[in-house]
Amino acid sequence: MFSDKKQVLILAALLEAHGIQHVVLCPGSRNIALVHTLSAMPSFTCHAVTDERSAAFFALGLALQSGKPAAVCCTSGTALLNFHPAVAEAFYQEVPLLILSADRPARWIGQMDGQTLPQPNVFKSLVKASINLPEVANASDEAFCNRLVNEALLALTHRAPGPVHINIPISEPFFDTPVHTLPTVPVIQRLWGVRLDNALPELAHAFERATRRLAVVGQMPFATDWHRDVRTQLSESVCWVGEHLANHQAPEILLGTFDRLLAALSDEQRTTLAPDFLITFGGHIVSKALKQTLRQHPPQVHWHIDPQGRVVDLFGALTHVIEMEPTQFFSALLSHLSHSLANDYPHTWKRLAQALPTPHVDWSAIGATGRVLGALPPDTVLHLANSSVIRYAQQFTLSSTFTVHANRGTSGIEGSLSTAVGFAAADHRLNVMMIGDLSFFYDMNALLNVPKMGINHLRIVLLNNACGEIFHALPGLNLDERGRKFIAAEHHTTAKAWANDQGFHYEAVHSYDDLEATLPDFMSLEGNQPRLIEVFTNAEKDIQVLHAMKRTDQAALRNRL
Repeated sequence: MFSDKKQVLILAALLEAHGIQHVVLCPGSRNIALVHTLSAMPSFTCHAVTDERSAAFFALGLALQSGKPAAVCCTSGTALLNFHPAVAEAFYQEVPLLILSADRPARWIGQMDGQTLPQPNVFKSLVKASINLPEVANASDEAFCNRLVNEALLALTHRAPGPVHINIPISEPFFDTPVHTLPTVPVIQRLWGVRLDNALPELAHAFERATRRLAVVGQMPFATDWHRDVRTQLSESVCWVGEHLANHQAPEILLGTFDRLLAALSDEQRTTLAPDFLITFGGHIVSKALKQTLRQHPPQVHWHIDPQGRVVDLFGALTHVIEMEPTQFFSALLSHLSHSLANDYPHTWKRLAQALPTPHVDWSAIGATGRVLGALPPDTVLHLANSSVIRYAQQFTLSSTFTVHANRGTSGIEGSLSTAVGFAAADHRLNVMMIGDLSFFYDMNALLNVPKMGINHLRIVLLNNACGEIFHALPGLNLDERGRKFIAAEHHTTAKAWANDQGFHYEAVHSYDDLEATLPDFMSLEGNQPRLIEVFTNAEKDIQVLHAMKRTDQAALRNRL
């Protein structure tokens, strides 16, 4: 009855779930899988129109009459181009017109194959979204396809309605229809404006039914006081986790060492603690352990709160996009809760976090990081470079008075130092940059003219273990001589001459005693020079210390649940 092409089945199921009613079908062979599947579904009213130009305008009329999205489907090649006039009309008239185009597999584009041309993004600026579906071969492809279709269908009516294009590559054979039931597919809802207002009682009810509620706070602006309306009301019923980049001002609420905690938990403990209800807001998350845990144990409900209404499904479990400022949403939600929802779930997480021992490790990069972070005065601006440094820092608690920044938009090593210098040029508080050797030497031109610009309140901690340590630490990556040269980029470079030449006060550090001796002057705003301390450690020893620290944490948490 239905095609066996999984991308077609997913598309059909989500078209039905999102309430599409009218589908205009054009003749062809490449779209047979689509035509057979859609026409066999009683929830669709299908219309046969031969001429593609006319078909698209026919669908436009259906959408105009109903006020709801209508779909038009064609085969591959120039058939799709005949939709262009109607697509342009739908765009400027703000009509939710859905274009479904069958396509040849990407490998045949530009290879002199018949009825084949580059179909993705063919309508360019005349559509609100253009989606190219994968041919589904595994669970990862399936999740990706689900998200893409949801995202495309949500775009049809978001804010100003308009046309959306979904391109569907279909490989031969495509005549078989052996499937009798459609798959169960995750449906993402976007709630905003009046829709959100009307949905709040139902959302509150879902929140009340949950027992293991987890809120994950991603990277946030420096002055965002997102906790204000939830400090007392929700801290007893929700476990709040967030990295230093969340820039929280409520350490008593936010569990800041969760990355270290998750790394130490057994698989059984992770399963027991897995949430059934997840709320996320803010930007990027660094923790790989958190991503893996939530992807392996997806919650039943996942709300992502985003003022722009973006579909961000980081853990493959998204059910609702809440288009509102987080603080405003929590205030609205609280007004609809009928009773106290306190339970032991957040306290279980806190007890486990408190059971982690204070790290006391041999001289190493992570040990030096902990000492520096512990010596920072209040109201410091802390800049963290990517790769190992930001992960080291996450193992330690920080004062809520700090402002924390890192370039996590793309997470590359380039530009971390230059960004910190630019920030410090406009902010006269103590600015401390912690950075690894590869990041530093890649971007060391950032130090040019720093003293001449009067940025004497800049402090740089350079962790130099003569390579990209993170590449040594990656599981399964056993670096031979070539790997150490080309991947980890081993070197014998020091910043001393460059720092001195640029007018920095320079100190070399080889032990905890050296570090403790230099930190008081380093943290002081007295003097007329920026300062740089270069911390020398051994990469192999750094990795050994990390492993030993993890084993100590695992022993401390054993049998704690």
